[in-house]
Order: sequence, then structure tokens, then C-alpha cells
Amino acid sequence: MTDKRTPLHEEHVALGANMTGFGGWQMPLRYTSDLAEHRAVREAAGLFDLSHMGDIGVQGPDAAAFLDHALVGAISQVKHLRARYSMICADDGCVLDDLIVYRTGDSEYFVVANAANTDLVLAELERRADGFDVGVKPVPTALLAVQGPRAEEILRATDGFEEDPEASGGVTLENLKYYACAPMRFRDEAVVVGRTGYTGEDGFEIWVSPERAVELWRALLSAGEPFGLVPAGLSARDSLRLEAGMPLYGHELDTTTTPFEAGMGRVVRLDKENADGAPLPFVGRDALAARKGAQPARVLVGLRGEGRRPARAGYDVVRRGVDGTAGVKVGSVTSGVPSPTLGYPVAMAYVTPEVSAEGTELAVDVRGRTEPFVVVPLPFYRRTK
Repeated sequence: MTDKRTPLHEEHVALGANMTGFGGWQMPLRYTSDLAEHRAVREAAGLFDLSHMGDIGVQGPDAAAFLDHALVGAISQVKHLRARYSMICADDGCVLDDLIVYRTGDSEYFVVANAANTDLVLAELERRADGFDVGVKPVPTALLAVQGPRAEEILRATDGFEEDPEASGGVTLENLKYYACAPMRFRDEAVVVGRTGYTGEDGFEIWVSPERAVELWRALLSAGEPFGLVPAGLSARDSLRLEAGMPLYGHELDTTTTPFEAGMGRVVRLDKENADGAPLPFVGRDALAARKGAQPARVLVGLRGEGRRPARAGYDVVRRGVDGTAGVKVGSVTSGVPSPTLGYPVAMAYVTPEVSAEGTELAVDVRGRTEPFVVVPLPFYRRTK
């Protein structure tokens, strides 16, 4: 399969990015070093190209009821210009994708899906729309993210970027809440700005037409340079999200995992009701209702390394014997890195429930050598507000 290219592909190449295939797209893995880009986001700001993500518009009189039926969350309760993290599950309750849903009008939403799952999510939404007065279609757009403690200053300094209080009902960058969005402007074009992200830092995501993406990218880089903004690639994005304890589809989430096993049961709203007050029969409800409260076969936990060698996805987690030797396998690592912020290895792993308690001493088989890890709460890193 030929990897698709975002509207910013030539910009990445010109900046010397190391490109890689990801989710069917050619994307920048890094521009300089993983460590420098990671630290820039924690200490100043990073600029990401997220145009590979899938944007799907949902419009029509039944849009809210349709999304309540298609997704596990109570999407009809999302207020105008607010956003909600949700999931689309199969009939067996396992996760097809995790999503963010933005409400942009009384009967208008857009759904942001993972790049590799966009076609699947679009097909599922189209199939589930049967019987609802709603339209579902992909929205061609580019998505840029400015993430980091200086993100707001950078947007204010960006040439041509303007708040639009008249269109947004008085919402500005300063009072834009977390998990909210607002219409703003870049030069002569309307853009949508969301205070959302995937790094654990304050920051903004900006939807702009593909035709204006290069112009906005360059304006942000130019404005952000004095503040310490650098372009950041997929590698930094992965280590940032892992420190923040955020799941990644294909690692912590997949079609064999329910939201409950992943510690994300809060997104499942079994209390959704139809107009008669009866439980709303959304896709996956019966299976998820049966799983809620049941002892899962595995639990997602955080692991802090006691040594220096990091765990990686797929490595075995083993229980340590009373004499300190490794025992039987009790789980598998889903993601792992040496944490640039914390200075020690961190990982997420699925383990059996009996070894999932905080403080449990385990080990990870790192290429034939067991390394000590201890179970800790997620997230590993939480920014100071």
C-alpha cells in the first residue's frame, strides 16, 4: 500500500525530518532528537502535524441520538462547542477505536478517529446510521497541534491568527476550557481551535483547510521560535502520551479489549435512556453490561522501572520469586520508554488481577534479562496547572 501524504509533507522533508510509515501515512518520526522534542513540549512548546487523523462529520436532526446509539458515551449530553472522549465498540463490547467527538452545532458533530482506523470507523458509522435522519461523511481538513506551557502565547503571537468572539459567543483563547472548541480565524479563513491534545500539557489543536495548512504551519513556527517552539514528531508524541498515561490504539486498546479492562470504564454510559426512560440499546451495550463489575482476566497497570533498561511493547511481565528470581509470566508490556521527564523507565502492561495492586514488585524480561519494575498508579506525569 502506498503511504498517503499530508499537506505538510514537503515541509517535513525540508526540515530534515526522518519520515516513517504510520497508519497508512508518511509521517515525521523526528526532526532532530526524540529527547529534544520531548523536552521542548514539556518546557516550552512543540508543533505537531496531525493531519493523518480521520475527521468525520455527523449532521442531521437525529445526530445526537445516532451517536448515542453508535458510541458508548452519552454524546447527546455534550454541550455546544464542547468535546468528549469516547469509544466505538463492536457487539462483543471490544474496542474498534477510541475517538474524540466535538459538538459544533445543535445537530452537528465531528468525530476524530485514529488514522489507521478511519475507514473502519467511517464504515461502522455509516452502517449504524440506518434508520436515523443523519448524514455521515469524511471532512477533508488538516490538523495542527501546538502543545506545551507556552502554547497560548504562541497562538497570540502568530501572524494572521485571530480570535473571533462574535462567532464563538465570546470564547477566546484565554477562556477556552479544556475539552472545548471555538471558531477562530487565520487570515481570511475560519478555523476551529480545540483545547485538546495528547501530550499531558496545555495546548491547542487547530483544524484548517488543507490548502492553508502550509501557511499556518510556517506562521506558527515563525511566531513560536522565540518561545522555544520546535516541530515534533511521532516519537516524542508517543513518549509524551505514555508519561501522561494515555492509551494508544493498537497497544493498550484493540479488538480483544473492552473499555473496562483498559481502565476506561468511565466512558461507558450504561445509564443512557431512550425517550421512554428505558435503557438505550447502543451497540455493544449487552456485552458491556455483562462485563461491568465482573473480575477481568487482565488489568492495565503502570510500571516504574527500578533499573535503567526500558521495557518495550510485547515483552513479558513476570512475577518475582521470594528469592528475587523471576517466576511465571503474569502479563505483557503494551508500551514502554525511558521517561525523559522522570529519569527512569516507565511502561504500561496488562497483568493478571492478583499482581495489579500498587506497590507490587514485578519484573520484565528484557531480551532474556529480567529487570525490576513496580506497579504504580497512572499517569506517571501530571502537569502543574
